[in-house]
Amino acid sequence: MGHDAAAAGLRERLIAELKAFWLIALYLWLFLGSFTVYRRLIAAEAGDAYLNYGIAVIEALVIAKVVMIGRMFGFSRRYEDKPLIVPVLYKSLLFGLLVLFFGLFEHLVKGWFHKQGVLGGLSDIGELSAYELGARVVMLIVALVPFFAFSEMSRVLGAQELNGMFFKGRGSESGTLRRTS
Repeated sequence: MGHDAAAAGLRERLIAELKAFWLIALYLWLFLGSFTVYRRLIAAEAGDAYLNYGIAVIEALVIAKVVMIGRMFGFSRRYEDKPLIVPVLYKSLLFGLLVLFFGLFEHLVKGWFHKQGVLGGLSDIGELSAYELGARVVMLIVALVPFFAFSEMSRVLGAQELNGMFFKGRGSESGTLRRTS
């Protein structure tokens, strides 16, 4: 019975982690995909073709992976006893910078793997201007603010209560916060 309970607990945790990963990836894909459409429209206005729609999906999956790794190691738990704005901004900034560093690391490994040398992989990043790289990081940090706001509200209120507030009718028992004015 102990082994079955442990296996069931592990299975439930795995399912919860997979749901969280796909929720994060979906949110980021919607956000990054909207910028892909925006870039396409700007390029079309200039007369250029733009066909990189799959990149938003790949970026969303990679960023979701970074967020899940960061959660696994727990270094994002800092400031959770402060007002919600503090951990939301902290996590948004932290994970935005983590994605930047993971991206740099992946390019270093890619350069090493393709026998360009460790720094050879950074040539792709070198083609971006510092302004574009900075804008991408800022855009990601801003995208993470609503994501972590909902995540923190779920942590504080409980996932059931937050889901009830968003997905159940106003007259239902769960998901109602009553005004006392």
